Amino acid sequence: MTTPSNLQRVLEQGHFAVTAEIGPPKGASGETVRRHAALLRDCTDAQNVTDNQSAVVHMCSLAAAVHVLQAGGEPVFQLTTRDRNRLALQSDLLGAASLGIRNVLCLTGDHQKFGNHPQARGVFDLDSVQLVGLARRLCEGRFLNGDEVKPPPELFVGAVENPFAGPLPLRVLRLGKKIAAGARFIQTQAVYDIELFARFMAAVREQGWDKEVSILAGVVPPKSAGALRYISKVPGMVVPDKLIRRMKGAADQAREGKRFAVELIRHLRTIKGVRGVHIMAIRWEEAVPEIVTEAGLLPRPHADKY
Repeated sequence: MTTPSNLQRVLEQGHFAVTAEIGPPKGASGETVRRHAALLRDCTDAQNVTDNQSAVVHMCSLAAAVHVLQAGGEPVFQLTTRDRNRLALQSDLLGAASLGIRNVLCLTGDHQKFGNHPQARGVFDLDSVQLVGLARRLCEGRFLNGDEVKPPPELFVGAVENPFAGPLPLRVLRLGKKIAAGARFIQTQAVYDIELFARFMAAVREQGWDKEVSILAGVVPPKSAGALRYISKVPGMVVPDKLIRRMKGAADQAREGKRFAVELIRHLRTIKGVRGVHIMAIRWEEAVPEIVTEAGLLPRPHADKY
């Protein structure tokens, strides 16, 4: 299914895609989102807006996506099942499409007990695989209950995968479920252990799934050795000790973090089946243009419209 998504065109026309993440604010002004979208629109193909990332309250991702549109960007609307039942999920997808949003990333979301409202009730009516299937079904013209959608949304549907949460066969199996449900692109957890990620991609290729879905490898530039040490303690993250030592020994740790991100992107481009990168700078969006430039990913392609 083709959609008006620029990201879809870039991927399907064989370009190496670049997406980046924008964190919505903990306040009622969209100025920061619009400023970051304007900063990123010419050096990326689409810009993700997170949905209450880490289970901490922020501006809703739907409103943030509209701010990205107003700044001339192309949002990837992130949608979690943690906070919504199937009624809310379907209405948000229809609303997003009506506002001109063309990409959706389907996630379960971090558990609320890890956020700033641990007493909140999680919904989890559906999981992320089911949400991917729901989004595909809406685009095919049917609600989850079988009723007809008039007109159906046109959305490029994506999902996430963590190659490092282990065990590897289970991660590959879960990726296959998301592809079967209708995911057209995958953004992965941050890659720090390139050898482990290469083994994940080899397992993906063995299944032939690299030909069925576009995989964008996650890149999180570390701002300091301390930040990297914190990341290494997050469940599902793998950070080699030698990288932490490298950062600790650098005279300018922020500069070293950007240098590592550039080296990583160049390495990722050599791994068969990797179709792009997703840069998650985590409140350091200003670093993205320099990283993309030094990685040789500019200018971004002007993908032909279908």
